[in-house]
Amino acid sequence: MVKLLVDMSMTLIHHGHTRLLQKAAEVGYVIVGLNTDGDILKHKGFKPKLTFDNRKEIALAIRWVDEVLPVPWPLDSAFLDSRNIDFLVRGDLDWYYKDPENLRKLPINRIMLFPRTPNISSTMLRGEI
Repeated sequence: MVKLLVDMSMTLIHHGHTRLLQKAAEVGYVIVGLNTDGDILKHKGFKPKLTFDNRKEIALAIRWVDEVLPVPWPLDSAFLDSRNIDFLVRGDLDWYYKDPENLRKLPINRIMLFPRTPNISSTMLRGEI
C-alpha cells in the first residue's frame, strides 16, 4: 500500500483539510504529519490554542486518518525515507517555491498534489475571527 504523509498544523481545521485527507485516503495509507507547537510559534508566529496532543486527538478522530506523528519543519527526503513514506501530499506548492532550500531537501517527484478547496484557508479564517 502507498504511504502518504499529509503535513499540517491543524490549528484551525476546516473542510479544505478534510477534503484533502479524503482524497489522500483514496490513494493509500494516510499519515498526518503534525507540526509541533514550537515549530508553529517559530514559523507561523503564534502559539496554537490547542496543544499538539489536542490536535493529534482531533486528527485521529477523522475517519480518513490512519496515523499521526510529529514532523520536522521543513520536511526532507531523509524524514520520509526513515518512515517508509512514499509521497508528501499537498494542496498546492506555493510554500515549496518560496524557500529555495526546499528544492534541495524534498524532491518534487515525492510530492502528490490535489486541487485546493477554493475560498478557504486557516489563515483566512484566522483573519476573520
